[in-house]
Amino acid sequence: MFRRTVLKSVAAALLLAAAPFAAVTDAAAAEKLEELRIDYAYYNPVSLVLKEKGWLEDEFAKDGTSVRWVLSLGSNKALEFLNSGSIDLGSTAGAAALLGRINGNPVKVVYAYSKPEWTALVTAKDSAIQSIADLKGKRIAVTRGTDPHIFLTRALAEGGLTDKDVELVLLQHQDGRLALENGDVDAWAGLDPMMAASELDAGSRLFYRNADFNTWGTLLAREEVIAEHPETIKRVIAVYERAREWARANPAELVQIISKAARTPDHVAAKQIERTDLSQPAIGDAQGKTIEAAGLALQKGGIIKPEVDVPAAVADLLDPSFTAGLPTN
Repeated sequence: MFRRTVLKSVAAALLLAAAPFAAVTDAAAAEKLEELRIDYAYYNPVSLVLKEKGWLEDEFAKDGTSVRWVLSLGSNKALEFLNSGSIDLGSTAGAAALLGRINGNPVKVVYAYSKPEWTALVTAKDSAIQSIADLKGKRIAVTRGTDPHIFLTRALAEGGLTDKDVELVLLQHQDGRLALENGDVDAWAGLDPMMAASELDAGSRLFYRNADFNTWGTLLAREEVIAEHPETIKRVIAVYERAREWARANPAELVQIISKAARTPDHVAAKQIERTDLSQPAIGDAQGKTIEAAGLALQKGGIIKPEVDVPAAVADLLDPSFTAGLPTN
């Protein structure tokens, strides 16, 4: 189902690309972008490189377009900013993007900045919790609408539990870490780099890991921006590619950039990078299958309504036209 719908999306994108070039340039000239508003996030290392290097500012300076950076503390915040029009492009997990799209947020995935294992279920070093079954009746810190929340939902289902069998304590990621380390909750659906910091500095244990339940790090653009400024999106992705390749080639410097931005020690940033694959930026089957699997699991768990066509929603979410020709593995 997913492959057929994606192929239709690709075909549509190719038809659009074949339109007269003059129409694109005329539209770009008529709709000059005075300010590019884009987020950066500690869970998106490529965005931190871009912000540090100033390459986006260099790219758009010749047009008189300024760049405004906005910090996203989680996928939920990035989706809020996108939905309100506060930013033009934002960083979220793929499954979080799907939930946003289904709930009416007019966004599309245009780029994959990472394939991370950035979330796991975490407990204190001296906790008796060893498995999902041990979570029954326990307090769990989680940030609603993010990949850790989706990860937790799927993990509970795998262990035969639902969110009704536990007490969810809704906190932003950093506050969830503090709640765990202070003993205010029994477990936390963690997110790097905060999760790595808790693991390395407080001895917290990652008692449940499943890399396949982590959905991709994706760059979203508002549909309005895609329609009115497609060339701007292409240029942003080209600069993102420069930063991604630089990050892969300079891991030691990448660690320092993350450490500086997130105000975290080098060994914590190194642990985050250890769990982050930056090699596959193109949008296609790899992201689609992972996001679809998460969506179907969330539908089974009652978070997505039964009448939603999840494969169609995923195909509608993904826009592969901006990453044609980029690496897929």
